[in-house]
Amino acid sequence: MFLSPSPVLRQARPEDAQALRAILWATYETTWKPEITAAKHAKICAEDNPARYVKARGELFWLAECDGVVAAMLDWEDDFVHALHVLPAFQGKGLGRALLAHAEAAMRAAGHGKARLETDTFNQAAIGFYERNGYQCEATYPDEEWESGLTTVLMTKPLA
Repeated sequence: MFLSPSPVLRQARPEDAQALRAILWATYETTWKPEITAAKHAKICAEDNPARYVKARGELFWLAECDGVVAAMLDWEDDFVHALHVLPAFQGKGLGRALLAHAEAAMRAAGHGKARLETDTFNQAAIGFYERNGYQCEATYPDEEWESGLTTVLMTKPLA
């Protein structure tokens, strides 16, 4: 169910950087922080990984904006979804689904036969969301990024 009025999907602009960092920090705090080591958490904070990510790729992100609030973001390249994050207060409102559908349509238009993404096995909410949107588990492997013994799930969806 969408918020009223319907969200506006748009490409990120430079002035969205702070809102994008806020989304990434909020989802990090609620999803990944409880799963990683204290040392890895300290490193992420010291390096300000969300700010670095936004600086590197932020203007490529697509956003869902609700009543002027940047509430969700999606980053994809070719056939791979790098990140999909929704502010906790806006989860379950259809924003992630709308952004994902937008990216899949762009992938399809570019000639890609399937969409790919990764999440972690502990993130059952994300796995359920992706499964409800037509994705299936294709492989699992050690997650090197978080240095915390997590397991990555590669999920794919046919786009035909």
